[in-house]
Amino acid sequence: MNLEKVRAGFFIMLAMTLNFGFFYGGMDSMVHHNKYELFAAIVVNLIATTLKLGDRTQMGSVLLATSLVADIQLIAAATIWTVAAYTDSMDVGMTGVIISLSGGALLANITSVVLYIGDTIKSKR
Repeated sequence: MNLEKVRAGFFIMLAMTLNFGFFYGGMDSMVHHNKYELFAAIVVNLIATTLKLGDRTQMGSVLLATSLVADIQLIAAATIWTVAAYTDSMDVGMTGVIISLSGGALLANITSVVLYIGDTIKSKR
């Protein structure tokens, strides 16, 4: 068993599940979405991104790209949420933007997990 692969796989899966946990809920209210879960999703996504930096294969480049997309979208969602909260402009439209950005990050994380599983299945023992 390769502990480095286990650690990378753990953080890739955890990033996706945390992102899903934040994303899941109503689009019209931020009551269903926890700011600490978004923060945890950002931190775990950043950890997963750093773990992908050392892989110099073509698959490693694609996995890194998916992580960077997820990082940017989650950070953008947190930034918009912070600005909207401090300027008292949080409405249904802003809520939709924040949730949509986290949905895009979720799609990038799902892509990363599917590619990671495919690469694992393809690899030789």
